[in-house]
Amino acid sequence: MGATESIKFDLHSNGFTIILILVYLNTLVGASIHEYQDDTFIRRSNSFFFHGGSEGLYASKLHSDNDKLASEEKVIDGKSFIRFESITFRRTKESAGKKNEMQQRTGLVEAIVLEVRDREKIGGSYLNSEAICCTPELSKDGSCKVGEVIIQQNPGNPDGPKRMQTFFEGKNEETNMELQTIEINSTGMYYLYFMFCDPELVGTSISGKTVWRNPDGYLPGKMSPLMTFFGLMSLAYLVLGLFWFLRFLQYWKDIIQLHYHISAVIGLGMCEMALWYFEYANFNSTGSRPMGITIWAVTFSAVKKTVSRLLLLVVSMGYGVVRPTLGGITSKVLLLGVIYFVASEALELVEHLGNINDFSGKTRLFLVLPVALLDACFILWIFSSLSKTLEKLQIRRSMAKLELYRKFTNYLAVSVLLSVAWIGYELYFNANDPLSELWRRAWIIPAFWTLLAYLLLVVISVLWAPSHNPTGYAYSEETLDDFDEEGISLTGGSSVKVAGIDLATKLERKERKLSSSADHHVFLGEDEEDKRE
Repeated sequence: MGATESIKFDLHSNGFTIILILVYLNTLVGASIHEYQDDTFIRRSNSFFFHGGSEGLYASKLHSDNDKLASEEKVIDGKSFIRFESITFRRTKESAGKKNEMQQRTGLVEAIVLEVRDREKIGGSYLNSEAICCTPELSKDGSCKVGEVIIQQNPGNPDGPKRMQTFFEGKNEETNMELQTIEINSTGMYYLYFMFCDPELVGTSISGKTVWRNPDGYLPGKMSPLMTFFGLMSLAYLVLGLFWFLRFLQYWKDIIQLHYHISAVIGLGMCEMALWYFEYANFNSTGSRPMGITIWAVTFSAVKKTVSRLLLLVVSMGYGVVRPTLGGITSKVLLLGVIYFVASEALELVEHLGNINDFSGKTRLFLVLPVALLDACFILWIFSSLSKTLEKLQIRRSMAKLELYRKFTNYLAVSVLLSVAWIGYELYFNANDPLSELWRRAWIIPAFWTLLAYLLLVVISVLWAPSHNPTGYAYSEETLDDFDEEGISLTGGSSVKVAGIDLATKLERKERKLSSSADHHVFLGEDEEDKRE
C-alpha cells in the first residue's frame, strides 16, 4: 500500500460499471496501523465512502469459535485480523440540528470489509441497478434495506463482505464505533470502506485507527517475504565480505586504490541489508515503521546505490588500470554522484516515510523521473567509457587487460538487458494487476534490483580480486597510460600542446634509439667485411 490506489468495481453483469477512484489515502505508508485524522467522505453514485485501507492478509493459523467477530481478549499469535480501535464519526452541526433529539438512530455509517474477489457483491448489480445504496424502489422485493449499502450475501461463503453498523443518536454530533476485531480466515487482498447513504450526513469526518495483522506479525502480506529476503542478502554480503577481506589480507602488499573502492561498496551493502532486515523485523513486531531505523536504512541505501554506480563508472573509465587518476573529469563524476544521491534519498524517504495523502501521483512522478534520467546518464557514460577503454587497450595490445574488460563489458551488457526486460515485466505486472490481486508475488519486483546489484558487485570483486600479480590489470607507465584524451579535452589548448609535444618527444627518442641501433649494426657489418678482405 505504498502508492495511490485506484479500484475499479465491476458491479454490473449487464455491462454497467461503477468506478471508484481513490486519489488520497489517509494512512501511513506501509504501516499496518492505519490512522485517520478528521478525514472526509467522497461521493460515489448515491453513496459516500472513505477508503480505510487495503492489505494482503493470510488466513489465520488458529481459528476462533466465532468466525465473524473475535473478542479483543483472545490470543493474537497465529491470528490474522482487522481490529477497529477508537473510531469516531463526527457530523456537522447543521446535520445534527435537523434530527429529533428523542430518536435513538438519526444517522448510519457502515464499515465494510471485503476481499477483492467479492467486489461484485457490493452494489445493485444483481438488481440491474447502478445504485450502491438501497432505494425505496429496490427494497420492494425485500433484497435490501433503505439507507443501507447493498451487499449480496453468499450463503456458501460466510467470509464474504462483512458489514458493521454505527448509528448517530438524537442530535449528537459524534458517535463512536464499537471496539471489535474481524478475524481473517481466507487468504486474499482485503479492502476496508466506511460508507453512508444519508445525504444529510454530508461533511461527516472520521478519526481513529484500524490495526491489520497477519498470522506471523504486523508486516503487510506483500512485504513479509522481503524480511526473509533481506536476511538472506545480509548473509550473502557477509560471505562476499569475508572472501574479499581474506584476499585483501593475503595480498595486502599488492593492493591498488581500486580495491579500497570495492571494499567500501561491500561494506555499505552489508550495512544496508542488515538495516533493512532489522527495520522490517521491528515493523513486523510493532505494526509501524520505526523512523530512526528507517531513515538510516534509506540513507545507507541511497549512499550504496550512488557509490555502486560511481564504481561501475570509474571501472569503465579504466581507473587504476589504464589511467592512474580521473584527471579533469573528477569534478563531473562527483557532481553526478551528489545529484544522484539527493534525488535517490528524496524518493526513498517519500516511499518509506511520507504520507500518501501528502503526495499526489504527479508529485511522485516528479521524484521518480530525475532518478530514472540520472540512471540513464550513468548507463550512457559507462558504455561510452568502456568503448574508449577497449579501444585504448586494443591499440596498446594489452591483451590481459583487454580480455578483462571484454568480460566486464559482457557481464554489464547482460545486466542492462535483464534490467530492460524486467522494467517491461514491471509495467506488464502493474497494468494487469490494478487491484493488487497478485500481491503475493509483488515482493519479487524490488528484490530483483537488489539481487542484480549484488551480482554485479560479485562480478567486479572476482575480476578485480587482489592477487600476487596485480600488474595484469594495474596501471603501468610503460604503456603510456598517462595519456588521457578526456583529461586533455578538459584542460585547455595549452595542455593539449604540451601533451602532444611530450608524446612526440617520446616517439622521437624511440626512433633515434632504433636508428642508432640500426646504424651500429650496419657499421659492425662493414668492419667485419673489411677484416675479411
